Amino acid sequence: MPQQNAPVTLTLAGVARMAGVGRAAVSNWRRRRDDFPQPIGGSDASPQFSLDDIEAWLVRHGKVDASSTGWDRLWPKIEDLGDRHRMGRIVIEVGDRLAGRDGPGPVDPAELTEGERALVDEALILADRNGSRAGFDALMDRWLSTHVRQVAVTPSQLADTMTAIAAELRGDVPVRHVADPACGVGSLLTAAVRQWGVRNKMLLSGVDIDPVLAGLARARLALKAPRASLDIAASDTLRRPLSLAEEADVVLCNPPSNEREWGYGELATDQRWQFGQPPRTESELAWVQHILSELAGDGVAVVLLPPAVASRRAGRRIRAALLRAGTVRGVVALPAGAAAPYGVGLHLWLLAAPSATGADAPVAFVDAADCRTTQTGGRAAAIDWGTVLDRTVGALRGLLGTERTARVPVVELIGDETDLAPARHVRTEEAASAVDVRRMWAGLDGAVLKLTDAGAALRRLAVADQEAELPTVTVAELERSGALTLAVGVALPAELVQRGHRMSGDSAAELLTLPPSMLATEAHEERERQWVDAETAYGLERDGTAVLTRFGDVVVVGTPVGFDAWVATGEPRVLSPYLYRLRVDNAILDPFFLAACLRVRANARRAGTHASVSSRIDVRRLHVLRLPVEDQRRLGEAHRRLAAFEESVAEVSAMGARLSGALGGLLSAGRVGPAEGADAG
Repeated sequence: MPQQNAPVTLTLAGVARMAGVGRAAVSNWRRRRDDFPQPIGGSDASPQFSLDDIEAWLVRHGKVDASSTGWDRLWPKIEDLGDRHRMGRIVIEVGDRLAGRDGPGPVDPAELTEGERALVDEALILADRNGSRAGFDALMDRWLSTHVRQVAVTPSQLADTMTAIAAELRGDVPVRHVADPACGVGSLLTAAVRQWGVRNKMLLSGVDIDPVLAGLARARLALKAPRASLDIAASDTLRRPLSLAEEADVVLCNPPSNEREWGYGELATDQRWQFGQPPRTESELAWVQHILSELAGDGVAVVLLPPAVASRRAGRRIRAALLRAGTVRGVVALPAGAAAPYGVGLHLWLLAAPSATGADAPVAFVDAADCRTTQTGGRAAAIDWGTVLDRTVGALRGLLGTERTARVPVVELIGDETDLAPARHVRTEEAASAVDVRRMWAGLDGAVLKLTDAGAALRRLAVADQEAELPTVTVAELERSGALTLAVGVALPAELVQRGHRMSGDSAAELLTLPPSMLATEAHEERERQWVDAETAYGLERDGTAVLTRFGDVVVVGTPVGFDAWVATGEPRVLSPYLYRLRVDNAILDPFFLAACLRVRANARRAGTHASVSSRIDVRRLHVLRLPVEDQRRLGEAHRRLAAFEESVAEVSAMGARLSGALGGLLSAGRVGPAEGADAG
């Protein structure tokens, strides 16, 4: 532990959190303000500053209010301990004392040192001033954000959806006991409190292998649900299962996954394996069977699992046994980003206690991988949880017409694979009708006619037999001469970006991340786009923190992959990083001529750089022919025709692929035959 008289230090990130700004702003203060405190430790790459000096400087310059720095001043002292468990013990003790709990818990308060007890007392004083729950939440949020890579937390919206599904499975039967055998910091149990309240002294049981996480869950629940009975303990659930005070009515769980050392050898004869001993690679199925062993006779469970659990060959026999016993009520495929790991679309398994009569109801499958909101701010809110819940409830109730759902009899599921992935059982696309096919043919005919016209316009261009040696000039030279100005797109804060399809009438500028050649091929597909409120976008441009296009600007992709150049002719767009805007002086330079010269692949190869791991294009090194304006405009007009031809080719390709896919689906369903009146031969 640091000496008590040693100054508490802050990193640049800590200063940014204290001031409520980004780290780049703090770096600017250091560079521009001569009186910014000097580092007292650390290194050039990661300097450390005195907390007292930083706080005084921030107050003196009006960056923070002197009356609002209590938690900001306390947390660096806790963070200065440098150990996740020691920091967590302080947060636990604060929560327990605020909740008035002094009994034994997962963490022994006697382990606190004198200095740590002083920090607890300081936190209690602040909490008394700001409210007990708000004070504990402030410390809890800081602890979680500090250790975000070490502690996986079930997002609150996912937790609320899981409890709502459990309530649907449970029906009108009262819920008196909710358990989570891998509770972490208690996110799912907290959601259970929001769903069912604490009527009838509801019992909340939780177990976690990490004593600090279990202690945080206990303190959190004690403050959220003071009337509830708590049974939170630290233990290895699979190796050393704890006996519950009573069987659970509901189990909610987000268990660890892909574990190899979960106790396969030592638990070979465990009584929990009623449906077969889980293979070493199927730790998730061990968790499923443990959860089923905790359920009361009418109990239900909702478990978050990786998608591979539904289809891995090693687990097919256990899946078949679960189906025969009637324990699997449904499987829901979630969109990617619902929970860690965020790049994978996880599954929710809806379970019930084994039925005495076996499988007597079909299994509900829900494909909710497409459930995203039309307009959302930031990444965390990109999932349309309301639609996920509506589809799941509709599938469980057997409501006809519920989108992307299916109810499959158990006998049809058991086989060589026993695959429970919703994608295998849910039709994600409705088969095209005869009217749809006629419309597609009409659209393809129109696209082909448009392509024919565009090709005819190009055919009239005369091509010289010999290559002429014409002088060139670089973009950098054009910039220096004032013929154009160059700006590069910047990354925008996630909270300013809206995702989905722009609603009609909305005033928004699209955030452009793809070249138009890629956009053209996706123009006929449902594709999530990104938008920025128009007023916000123009404000950012005035502040120099965003780059917008206008008619006549040339946009260049600054990477070898997807390299292209085009002239902006539509609505203003916001450019993301690696997209460059060239704004020309039309009296000197024709934008269509400029785009024609820049987009040549040989030009890009000459301007490529490999100074870093990922190569890029140095736009200022691209070459442009040096020609009179009249010749530029003549060649620029030819480029317009070429761009129209390329757009037509992309449209024909997209329309053809769409029609081909529709006909292929109809063929596979036996719905395509010879035209009426056609010869049999």
